[in-house]
Amino acid sequence: MPRLSEVITALENLWPAARAESWDAVGTVVGDPDQEVTRVLFAVDPVQEIVDEAVKLGAGLLVTHHPLYLRGTTTVAASTFKGRVVHTLIKNDIALHVAHTNADKADPGVSDALAGALDLRVVRPLVPDPTDPSGRRGLGRICELDHPLSLRDFAARAAERLPATAQGIRVAGDPEAVVRTVAVSGGSGDSLFDDVRAAGVDAFLTADLRHHPASEFVAGHTHSPLALLDAAHWATEWPWCELAATQLDEISDRNGWGLRVHVSKTVTDPWTAHAASVTTNENLGAPN
Repeated sequence: MPRLSEVITALENLWPAARAESWDAVGTVVGDPDQEVTRVLFAVDPVQEIVDEAVKLGAGLLVTHHPLYLRGTTTVAASTFKGRVVHTLIKNDIALHVAHTNADKADPGVSDALAGALDLRVVRPLVPDPTDPSGRRGLGRICELDHPLSLRDFAARAAERLPATAQGIRVAGDPEAVVRTVAVSGGSGDSLFDDVRAAGVDAFLTADLRHHPASEFVAGHTHSPLALLDAAHWATEWPWCELAATQLDEISDRNGWGLRVHVSKTVTDPWTAHAASVTTNENLGAPN
């Protein structure tokens, strides 16, 4: 069995911490470098429900996409929910490692996994990493569909292929518009609107789209409509867990480690229900 330090070295080679954004908090949060690891669990969020799953599974390492302490802390007291996570991890000899924006920029990375889940062909990064001479790393991906679809049908594909959440897929644009090219970005994507405009795609699928940026984006494309598809944050990033698990499986096989690698299917999206408005073309909007 490999030591934790060996597995972490492999993960750092996949997603070097130096490639994370300056504001990010990635790397190993909890763990003894000398402990042996037999099972690894991948998940999006380092929340108590996921940590309890790792305990039940007997995992020695939990790898999450989201950081536990993104903005720092002054306490790990078990009376706080994040402190309780830390206590549970340490008491059960479970390490925690985070790959966030360094996994977003990777080749392959979070948006490659998202594109794969949607059966899209990746053409290039949306925002290329200037340090990558191959031009394959970077934030987001510009993709092509295998054949044109209406926006309505592409939204239905996204709703079918991505993990089910209470939100589903919100759409801004003409449902009958033809979609041939799509920009995708796992997680919050409205900071990339300028890059999407420059890419000249037909649609942009991401998460966490806010009212004012989305409204201004749509209003700015009256002559060349560009559709928006807003999925749940967790749903757009979960496919990366399967990709990352496959990558670690391959490393384990090459090294003869015999790791048992798992992906959590626990839904940690915070929204638990959705009450759809009952609308028609006649009653769409505020009540009279």
